[in-house]
Amino acid sequence: MLAQGLRTVIYEVPDLTKAKAWYSVAFEVLPYFDESYYVGFTIGGYELGLVPAEDAEVKASRSVMTYWGVTNADAAYKNLIEKGAQEHEAVHQVGGEIYVGSVYDPFGNIIGIIENPHFQAGS
Repeated sequence: MLAQGLRTVIYEVPDLTKAKAWYSVAFEVLPYFDESYYVGFTIGGYELGLVPAEDAEVKASRSVMTYWGVTNADAAYKNLIEKGAQEHEAVHQVGGEIYVGSVYDPFGNIIGIIENPHFQAGS
């Protein structure tokens, strides 16, 4: 197997309609695919997918963290909080000029953000 890199991150949500509206505002993009079983967004060349949760309560995984690249972690973190996310882990430096933080979306999923000036998509 020759992996070509990551393509899609999928979050389970208890209310697909509300989640679609929140993510459209939070990520400032409308979905390219919108069905009752899956809503897909293209964000910076990657896919964010939303699927209906089988249970009314979403249980965030602690075994995997997904970080969305941003140019300014503090500003992105503040923006997500202002749009209704809740703090998971405050932005902090993890080495050199790299900063990470994470929030809970209104549905219980963890959204990580990373500011890494050394990362080049596709490299």
